[in-house]
Amino acid sequence: MGGLLDGKTILITGIITDSSIAFHAAKVAQEQGAKVLITGIPERLRLIDRIAKRLPQEVPPAIGLDITNEDDLSGLADKIRELAPEGIDGVMHSIAFAPRTLMGPEAKPFLEGPGPDAAKAFEISAWSYASLARAVLPAMNEGGSIVGMDFDPRTAMPYYNWMGVAKAALESLNRYVAREVGNAKNIRSNLVAAGPIKTLAASGIGDFRYILKWNEYNSPLKRTVSIDEVGQSALYLLSDMSTAVTGEVHHVDSGY
Repeated sequence: MGGLLDGKTILITGIITDSSIAFHAAKVAQEQGAKVLITGIPERLRLIDRIAKRLPQEVPPAIGLDITNEDDLSGLADKIRELAPEGIDGVMHSIAFAPRTLMGPEAKPFLEGPGPDAAKAFEISAWSYASLARAVLPAMNEGGSIVGMDFDPRTAMPYYNWMGVAKAALESLNRYVAREVGNAKNIRSNLVAAGPIKTLAASGIGDFRYILKWNEYNSPLKRTVSIDEVGQSALYLLSDMSTAVTGEVHHVDSGY
């Protein structure tokens, strides 16, 4: 029996550790038959390549990508073609950042968040989704899929603050990206909004253990979701099982 991604090439961004959602998405994609390419922050490529060795299958060396660097973005499609002359069929955006002034226990009160820091959070956590889509589009095959990682911004969560605002912007951006790439190459664009889950990024949210417990007690499934379940949801959106789904947010949060 074949895998859902047999014959497809998928680009994964945002691997930081082997506990990151991006790493598990890459793992699931390989298990389902995909050839996986990865990117990494240029100054951390050695570390990311070492982490990538823990994947089920070998991957080419990570492509250096600073998502805020226009030179990196403009050269991305050519670097992809060097590793995958056949082009890519999907890309996963798993990139987010907010300065400590805006998120976590040390953050300033929400109304005192510095404007330049909020602009940086928006640039990396939201605008970068559109810039990545623009950069990879020349190397993407017809009918491909772009998937981004979200965190449900409908609640004003303590400590999450301006990152929640950036994620709300990301959801709006997703709809515009879906329209643009759909018109260009029949490519889909969707987000996976993961519920509370233990990742390096989540560690920046104060009282996160309490949030995990609250979710466990109040969700219909009486548990939190696993990182593999989040990866499987991304897999669905990257596969041909979702060819008519675009501009959507796929919630994976045990239904609370």
